[in-house]
Amino acid sequence: MINKVVLKQILASNQKDVEQYQIVPRELPSDEFERRVFIGVRRAGKTFMLYQKMQQMLAEGHSWTDMLYLNFEDDRLADFKAEDFELILECHAEMYDKRPMLFLDEVQNIDGWEKYARRLADAKYKVWITGSNAKMLSSEIMTTLGGRYLSTEVYPYSFQEFLKIKGVPYDENTLLATESRAKMLRAWNEYFEWGGLPESVSLSVKRDYLTSTLQKIYLGDIVNRNKISNANLLRLLLKKIAESVKQPISYNRLSNVLSSVSGKITMPTVSKYIEYSESAWLLLRLRNISAAFADKESLCKYYFIDNGVLHLFLLDSDTALLENLTALTLFCKYGHDKDNERVFFYNDKVEVDFYIPEEKLAIQASYSLSGADSTYDREVDALKKVPNVLECNRRVILTYDESDTITDEYGTIEVMPLWKWILE
Repeated sequence: MINKVVLKQILASNQKDVEQYQIVPRELPSDEFERRVFIGVRRAGKTFMLYQKMQQMLAEGHSWTDMLYLNFEDDRLADFKAEDFELILECHAEMYDKRPMLFLDEVQNIDGWEKYARRLADAKYKVWITGSNAKMLSSEIMTTLGGRYLSTEVYPYSFQEFLKIKGVPYDENTLLATESRAKMLRAWNEYFEWGGLPESVSLSVKRDYLTSTLQKIYLGDIVNRNKISNANLLRLLLKKIAESVKQPISYNRLSNVLSSVSGKITMPTVSKYIEYSESAWLLLRLRNISAAFADKESLCKYYFIDNGVLHLFLLDSDTALLENLTALTLFCKYGHDKDNERVFFYNDKVEVDFYIPEEKLAIQASYSLSGADSTYDREVDALKKVPNVLECNRRVILTYDESDTITDEYGTIEVMPLWKWILE
């Protein structure tokens, strides 16, 4: 059992850290529901959201008697076990003798955390929890939590948040002026290539930070957590998926490609490695709305959680980055739960990159339409044909910087820069 004196020291030192940390505010959930689980990739800003809430409470006149914060990635808690959870409130009571709101950071590191979270909910505590593992939202754990918590997905900064942090205005009048528009487009190019992980935004050179983050996810959250013996095989799998971002790819195809370069690898192993990468929020799966059940699970598109991370794998990356960022924007808006029944691609009689049933929205992502005629014909023809097989209220081709309007018997196909669509 962890020493109570040590635990009190950690609680006290955490208070100073929270007070002194300079955070960039993000939109927080309303206070209507008092228990929440924040899930997302490592370094997406989940901890900052807890800090923001605690700083907000301090500014409103609360004190540390009303709050309790623990980060379970703290080295001083390396020996913490499930039975030690009971000491947390004991220590706070001995320090302050008051019922606190609990902020438990990266709590998935402790086996059995969900049972403690359930007890806190049953006792009517206010609780905010973060975690970097999608398994925290598994049916088994959510059954244990018994509907007492709401889950919130946390993604890297959106382009709007990125511009606000950079101090770059993007209202309509600003974008009409040459100089201010150029400033916004420079920010767009930076975001497009290097993504929006919060701690990377202020760095002039981002590659080293992103490499460090990828290594932490790859080795810590995937290899070590799942006891993978062949880390190099996982690296090759991720590289192949990065090179295939724009296309559906099957377990069988991945198995054959990897077996040709690194020895025999079975389809079940490929499936497991992808599952582990999804659980760490490194990969996000997109299913074919027209596929049969088996293909819906085994023949999918995969996207990376941040453009900067994807950029590390690729040399000629523009087309992949544009489609990846389109996918991330859709996932941020519509969510990406395990079953993801809100965002799809369509691949049957025609190929459409994204389809959102509730909006009847069909999207093609193409870096440029002004190159080879075959590119223009492929992207436009798909959207001209898709109303024959899917209901469409809106059809859009997203590019890096091109605009156009195309009309046909079904109405209008909009061609617009991805940044403009994001800022709508």
